[in-house]
Amino acid sequence: MSKEIIVSGIRPTGNLHLGNYLGAVNNFIKMQYEHHCYFFIADYHSLTTHPNPADLHNNVKQVLVEYLACGLDPESCTLYIQSDLPQIPELYMMLNMHANLGELERVASFKDKARTQPNNINAGLLTYPVLMAADIIIHKATKVPVGKDQEQHLEMARTFGNRFNRVYQKEIFPEPFAFNYGNELIKIPGLQGGGKMSKSDGDGNVINLIDTPEVIRKKMSKAVTDAGATEPNTLPTVPVQNLFDIMKLVSTQDKLKHYQDLYASCSIRYGDFKKDLAEDMIVYLQPIREKISDIQQNENLLKKVARIGKEKASESANKTLKECREAIGFRSF
Repeated sequence: MSKEIIVSGIRPTGNLHLGNYLGAVNNFIKMQYEHHCYFFIADYHSLTTHPNPADLHNNVKQVLVEYLACGLDPESCTLYIQSDLPQIPELYMMLNMHANLGELERVASFKDKARTQPNNINAGLLTYPVLMAADIIIHKATKVPVGKDQEQHLEMARTFGNRFNRVYQKEIFPEPFAFNYGNELIKIPGLQGGGKMSKSDGDGNVINLIDTPEVIRKKMSKAVTDAGATEPNTLPTVPVQNLFDIMKLVSTQDKLKHYQDLYASCSIRYGDFKKDLAEDMIVYLQPIREKISDIQQNENLLKKVARIGKEKASESANKTLKECREAIGFRSF
């Protein structure tokens, strides 16, 4: 099997949650042994929301700890911090020179941010897809494990890479496409009855990997359901189906079928359902929580991992930037 070059990053906005782990990191563990993988902590991206410096550092550290606890192996993949690579903002600047205002203003995520946070419509939000493209093509990625909500950004990464190739008449960047181990891109539902598990809807919408059993039980007790089915064999509403979808991932098939049958017969007790699901989540996440606790105390390990990741990622990024500079016409005298 030929090895793909895979790139993926995550913003350090706090702890990783169950959606991050089941939707992405679980697959990263497989990918790192089968492909050339670059996994990074996207601290530049977090600057669009102007984080407190102490919080930013602690969040970067926490994500690094949790990536390692989940099973990413720095010897088998390249695990690095985005801001350790000055080559990324340099490529970002180069790509910005060929990004059109109109196409950036039409990006769904920018329009959404402009509507929901009108007092913080900064240039970083507008050019967010360009920075994301730089993250991907700096290593000449061919595959990117993204969710449905990021497919437009991935399409733009192809656009910017192809445009650079065309303008400078050099085939530097290959086209990156979405990748995962299933037939569809994975989306883990949240607890508030809506879309995916995401902190943008509040901490109550997610189960963090580091949440204590007490916190998990409390969050699950508040998970949105409905008033209950009134006729046998009706399809579950979206909030209830969300919880069934989570149960598929952390519980046994017998338990899932038990509660699906109760719902179909209009006899499900949501309190029991959510308590049972909470206990299965606690058991499922316990090994990861224990590893997180151990790794957090090992500062020497974290420094070593960050250093090795920076060295490996820089080697790849330097090769790409050298080609880009030569293509543009930047040459030393």
